Amino acid sequence: MQIQVNTDNNVHGSEHLIQWVERELDATLSRFSDRITRVEVHLSDDTAGQSDDTDKRCVLEARSAGQRPVAVTHHAASVDEACRGAADKLAHLLDSKYDRSDHRKGGQTIRTMAVDEELA
Repeated sequence: MQIQVNTDNNVHGSEHLIQWVERELDATLSRFSDRITRVEVHLSDDTAGQSDDTDKRCVLEARSAGQRPVAVTHHAASVDEACRGAADKLAHLLDSKYDRSDHRKGGQTIRTMAVDEELA
């Protein structure tokens, strides 16, 4: 899973921040690493340095091979809170998306059940 981090002019995209974001996303999204090819991270400060309770924003966009990308947004007081919140939202969304595609109608059907040797 490739992780690409982008920042706006108001968020300093240091190497330390990029490494922290990559570790955080690896930890939260590791169970989806075989399905997700790339995660794009967009960090921004909506109020351009002015004081506000939820001025930091993190947008995560996950791309899967052969499927449409999904995206989530989270606002918080700090970049790390915004990133953690967005990662949790994305994990929940991917759980829902892949659970639905893997388990259609919630269980086995007569066509997918194994045939007993005694009955054949």
